[in-house]
Amino acid sequence: MDTVTPRQTWMNTLAKAELKQLEELVNKLGTLPSYSFLRSPEIGLAMVRGRAGGTGEPFNLGEITMTRCVVQLESQADEKIAGFGYVAGRSHRHAELAALCDALLQSSQWGDRIQAEVIQPLQTISREQQELKQRQTAATKVNFFTMVRGEG
Repeated sequence: MDTVTPRQTWMNTLAKAELKQLEELVNKLGTLPSYSFLRSPEIGLAMVRGRAGGTGEPFNLGEITMTRCVVQLESQADEKIAGFGYVAGRSHRHAELAALCDALLQSSQWGDRIQAEVIQPLQTISREQQELKQRQTAATKVNFFTMVRGEG
């Protein structure tokens, strides 16, 4: 049985968010704690695996470009909180913001605020976009049927 942790959920949300929307929400937060890079944003490749029919034997589908980043909050007196950002594509800024939000979400001072003002709005936007895509797809659905010829 797969169990998804809250951190997995917010990291997924941050990774799939559009950079423009993520930047807007983070900028609305005002002054954020300072942070340093444990690993500056860097671009690399990751192997994507697939399964035939979704459940069959796994196979290597191909590689995608990924950007990763690791930051550490400096304002936490006793806590050393590290945040990780992994995003598809080549956006250094997206990986940095994802890592910063991950670190802030682990902080007792910022966690609830980031959840309410960044993660939840991004999840709402994602859900609305998915529903729109489903409605657009449903509008193009074609139903095929067979007519019986009546000879007689």
